[in-house]
Amino acid sequence: MPKAATSIKPTDRAKVLTANRQAKMAQSAHAYVRGNTLHFYEWLKKHSARSIPEGPPVWICGDCHVGNIGPLADSEGHIEIQIRDLDQTVVGNPAHDLVRLALSLATAARGSDLPGVTVVKMMEQMIDGYEQALTTPKASMKANGDGLEPIQAVLRQSQRRRWHHLAEERIEDVKPVIPLGKRFWALEEKERAGINALFEEEGVVKKILEFKGRKPKTKISVVDAAYWMKGCSSLGRLRYAVLLGIGKKSERSYCLIDLKEATPAAAPQSRMKVRSNAQRVVTGACELSPNLGQRMLAVRLGGKDLVMRELMPQDLKFDLDRLTQEEAVAAARYLAGVVGKAHGRQMDVKVRSSWLAKLRKQHSKSLDAPSWLWSSVVALIADHEVAYLEHCRLYATNH
Repeated sequence: MPKAATSIKPTDRAKVLTANRQAKMAQSAHAYVRGNTLHFYEWLKKHSARSIPEGPPVWICGDCHVGNIGPLADSEGHIEIQIRDLDQTVVGNPAHDLVRLALSLATAARGSDLPGVTVVKMMEQMIDGYEQALTTPKASMKANGDGLEPIQAVLRQSQRRRWHHLAEERIEDVKPVIPLGKRFWALEEKERAGINALFEEEGVVKKILEFKGRKPKTKISVVDAAYWMKGCSSLGRLRYAVLLGIGKKSERSYCLIDLKEATPAAAPQSRMKVRSNAQRVVTGACELSPNLGQRMLAVRLGGKDLVMRELMPQDLKFDLDRLTQEEAVAAARYLAGVVGKAHGRQMDVKVRSSWLAKLRKQHSKSLDAPSWLWSSVVALIADHEVAYLEHCRLYATNH
């Protein structure tokens, strides 16, 4: 593990970030799956060309796993369960999102010591939930019904959360300061100057003031900023936490901004009309997760493309590593429905019908799900298990 974070110099960041990423991925097979998008697409490139069907080119998540779906608030505070992380989003094959989500669900089930029969039922319910949502992508999805208590619990928690919850969780206090320590590291002077200049740009100020209750021309100022060690697959990219003050000191409110470097996506992609990787992420977010997309902005900082996002206290992720059989099956159906809505909103009736027909055509007599989905998940579980154990061997050797 790294030394006290206050002693970490900018020149040492890469070494510490790599060590933390390796440690996180060694925690469990599911953590390895979540943290290694590149391995997934390398397997896909080698083995899936003939078996996985080509769906209509739409914006896909690109890294569609359980941890990347959860409650998200829009700029008005309205909450909906959508895709949370769009770093890997591209215009691509929607079948790739299905396979990656199925792999994540199956790995989570194995982590919960659920029998293989449950995984079969999860795949069947997952594809049914996706297909149902695809037919009515604009209909609201209620987290009701048997087995959805884990999802309902997170949704209730999201609805109760306010700014002080976010502050205590992210920066450990409601005081207007980002404490340097394990997660937050000191900035170089040029980084701090660049961040200060960024939040004076007209487009950036306008985006911040679009939120409910904020008036145009209100003064915003950078109260504090730090380098942020966060995530797993994104460790190694530039990432900053910025605490903004909004309004005069006597009546100031605060918000927390996440600035994350956007790098090329691993997912196979069709031609996209975007100027940069940051613009790709923002465009994909607007299509797939409007609640998130409307509070994101592509920016330039230090000669690199970054995505700016205001963090909301209502934003949460699901922790589904310990589920009953009933909960696992219900969660698979519901989460796939969220993805089906995100894909379906981008398709007209004719395209949706064609994609549905292609999905339903390949159901087998022994499995009420496409055979290519099941065979891909089985092969991927075996492949990732070998890779995970090898990762653990190397990690143990070096530590």
